[in-house]
Amino acid sequence: MTELVPTPNDCAQPRRRSDFATFCEAVDYAAQSEKGLNFHDARGTLERVYPYREMREDALGHAQRLIAMGIGKGDRVALIAETGPEFASLFCGCIYAGAWPVPLPLPTTFGGKGSYIDQLAVQLESADPAILLYPPEIAEMTAAAAEKQGCTGMDWDTFTQREAPETELPEADPEDICYLQYSSGSTRFPQGVAVTHRALLHNLYGHATAMDIGYNDRVASWLPWYHDMGLVGCFLSLVANQVSVDYLKTEHFARRPLAWLDLISRNPGTTLSYSPTFGYDICARRISSQSNVSERFDLSRWRLAGNGADMIRPDVMQNFVNAFADAGFKASAFTPSYGLAEATLAVTVMPPGEGIRVELVEEERLSGTKRDLSRPARYRAIVNCGKALPDMDVEIRGENGKAKKDRQIGKVWCRGPSVMHSYFRNQEATDECLVDGWLDTGDMGYMADGYLFIVGRAKDMIIINGKNHWPQDIEWAVEQLPGFNHGDIAAFAVETENGEEAPAVLVHCRVSDPEERVRLRNEIADKVRAITGMNCVVELVPPRTLPRTSSGKLSRAKARKMYLSGEIAPLELAA
Repeated sequence: MTELVPTPNDCAQPRRRSDFATFCEAVDYAAQSEKGLNFHDARGTLERVYPYREMREDALGHAQRLIAMGIGKGDRVALIAETGPEFASLFCGCIYAGAWPVPLPLPTTFGGKGSYIDQLAVQLESADPAILLYPPEIAEMTAAAAEKQGCTGMDWDTFTQREAPETELPEADPEDICYLQYSSGSTRFPQGVAVTHRALLHNLYGHATAMDIGYNDRVASWLPWYHDMGLVGCFLSLVANQVSVDYLKTEHFARRPLAWLDLISRNPGTTLSYSPTFGYDICARRISSQSNVSERFDLSRWRLAGNGADMIRPDVMQNFVNAFADAGFKASAFTPSYGLAEATLAVTVMPPGEGIRVELVEEERLSGTKRDLSRPARYRAIVNCGKALPDMDVEIRGENGKAKKDRQIGKVWCRGPSVMHSYFRNQEATDECLVDGWLDTGDMGYMADGYLFIVGRAKDMIIINGKNHWPQDIEWAVEQLPGFNHGDIAAFAVETENGEEAPAVLVHCRVSDPEERVRLRNEIADKVRAITGMNCVVELVPPRTLPRTSSGKLSRAKARKMYLSGEIAPLELAA
């Protein structure tokens, strides 16, 4: 059996940093190089080498098939975003045909079969695709969702066997919609973010420039392709900037997180990899009991360790540095960023080499209240998320819509060529967040000397007796108690029996003794009281109960809804 050789990091082709008019041009140019995508199994063994040249050939064939089926300019094609060559070529094939690919999530371990079918059906109703294409392995669930929505469904093996008669492909325009990206938040009212070719390529140019992605860089990734960080940052960007990449499937990372670091260590020249905070957290926890870090891993070439997609926690980053410094990992490699699908991907990026920088901010400044001088000041560490991308304007505004000064907290707004075109078929929602070219991100933060600091999400804020409380602060406080992990706690506001608002905390409980559960509940309540100064509702729930978004982030809004409706049932305590 011939040993597979991964695509190279360098080649003779001149590098172009995403300076194309359309993504079709970007694929055409990348296909002239020897670079491409490399897919690995659960243990990191190379399974498939997929040069951009081969991806383009397959994509052109898919475009001919779609056109032969009557699918073309402006039609939506829903694609289950499994990490593999099939999705990569189908996504590009849709764009060559003038159709809009719509990446949709794979099933997760949360919620079960029925929940996945319902979620998919709702997103299909929103996108209104001409066809849903999916891996044969999940045909039963995806076909059920397609049937529920009255949409044609087909597994991609069957699709690939269809005839691909030669026909003229439409010419893409920079202002054409390139794809629809569904946010990973609520699936009850999903919003399809419409991204044009121009917006996509400008964002790819911007973050490649801000991060100084070089000609010989190589990327390793486990991020899902149905999330903007995985799709745009770890697939489309690598095509448009001609970078080779090594992939693990997301579910393989979930089972064996350290396989990600093994992948980085084994592939010479791997210099870039990105993850939300929880990815670094779980790796640091898994390695804590092992002593062979320097023998097993070599992270010395890891130049940019991107952080994004959720709140960046400096304690987690420090734990990762402590765990992997002996393997050559440098704290300066951390590259915090801030972005959202509505801005294609990135809004701000930390300049390379500056690492994690934090500011300690008084709790009263965060909550907008006057400090009680009888109590000692409390502080929260806020992470610096970097500077705006080229041609991106960032502004902090108050409730009156006026811009705030440095270090004044308000709503984060941004404006630039990579801001979305619209929410698909939802003019009302579009008008709510796009005002005179400016995008209301829905996040709270402040600027300081050209750097952006993100404080939290406005809609998650808990407001009790006129005082603002960030759920992240409450969740973090509980996580400091022994036995809890990041993601075990969800905090939100509920109405008590006397009609007043109170913080509620749902906590994964791994204790079976009823009396021990009572002690644990009281300990949590005391901890939250120390943080908020108020009594709270504490409910212990079974492990793996708290809902997550398709990208793995905790969904507080859904947790609250499930709790109030009785879908999340608290564990019994001793009488």
